[in-house]
Amino acid sequence: MFSFPLPLTELLGQWGAYSVYFMIGLGFGFILESAGFGNSKKLAAQFYFKDLSVFKVMFTAIITAMTLVFLASGLGILDYNLIWVPPTYLWPGIVGGLIMGVGFIIGGFCPGTSLVAVTTKKVDGMFFVGGVLIGIFIFGETEQMIDIFFNSSFYGRFTLPELFGVSYGTIVLAVVVMALVFFLLSEKVESFMDKDYKTRPAWTNIAAAAMVLVSVGVITIGQPDNADRWEGLAEELQPQIDNRQVQITPQELLKLMNDTKLKPILVDVRDELDYNQFHIYGSERLVMDDIITRSELLQFEPGNSVVVLVSNDEQRATEAWKIMKAESLPNVYLLEGGINNWLRFFADEDFLANNKIEKPDADCLAYRFDAALGDRFAASEPVFSMEDPRMFFEPRIKLQLKKAPTGGGCG
Repeated sequence: MFSFPLPLTELLGQWGAYSVYFMIGLGFGFILESAGFGNSKKLAAQFYFKDLSVFKVMFTAIITAMTLVFLASGLGILDYNLIWVPPTYLWPGIVGGLIMGVGFIIGGFCPGTSLVAVTTKKVDGMFFVGGVLIGIFIFGETEQMIDIFFNSSFYGRFTLPELFGVSYGTIVLAVVVMALVFFLLSEKVESFMDKDYKTRPAWTNIAAAAMVLVSVGVITIGQPDNADRWEGLAEELQPQIDNRQVQITPQELLKLMNDTKLKPILVDVRDELDYNQFHIYGSERLVMDDIITRSELLQFEPGNSVVVLVSNDEQRATEAWKIMKAESLPNVYLLEGGINNWLRFFADEDFLANNKIEKPDADCLAYRFDAALGDRFAASEPVFSMEDPRMFFEPRIKLQLKKAPTGGGCG
């Protein structure tokens, strides 16, 4: 169902992907220079309300990209979960924005336009880029001094629909209408400040109307929810469950927990009572209703992270696996046979013989615990040794290339 964004590294190889990025960069720089954005006087003029071209061009790019992204997402062409959305650090973001704005006013460039100026041998652009490099060096050397503030007020992937509690389509239409109103106001300001101001061509009215119509279309089509995304992926992913490709054995999970090259993330989706009675060391409990939110945060984990879902058997963990895969989270597995199988393998024989529950209900603990031992039970963190003959297993973890968003930047 979802075809984009394209995994260029997989399709073209590392150098092929770099070539595409290089061509996109050249095209972007060419457009900026053609629009006159390599000229610091033109860029700075917007702050004096004499020439608002930068505002209009950038805002036009924003609403065009926004509208097409959510239209493609609604049509099932694009997986929005794989689009980079910078995580929100509220107060550091506000302070950084103010510093960036002041630098833009004083220097007449933003980082992207300053590089365009350098390519056309503009001296002020060279000084600006030099200042940027010095600033990066100073920040790198002093970041630890402001580390607490720098990482404060973290909201994850927080967007306007979440802030206002409305649909993505509603926000798209509202932003488009707001942009068009601002464009009209900017024209009034420019014509007042510059008597030689040239009015815009008539075709822009048609473009504006088309943008509004497309925005209404985004509302009408709507955005796919988790169930819709799974429906589109089920044909591809369901066989992985049926063929036992994503169920890892207790031995493989124990090896993963002791592998210094991988980052295991154990997610226990059982009820609080069962979790408190016994859970694997290092596992976090997560209620099913929070899986989508947790999946969004897990997108920011490093590429060597492996998520393992745990339930009493496999029923609830399988449901959680489907939700996480529908959220485009890579490297997600579930514990084969769940906690019951883990205990059968690692608990001592006396416990297994004296605490077994005959015919337990589906997805329930198969063993009794006299107290809430949590991870204080010996089987919670077994001793790992590859010399143990019981540790033989067929490995199923295959680290996938992380397709989820991992970085981004500003032009």
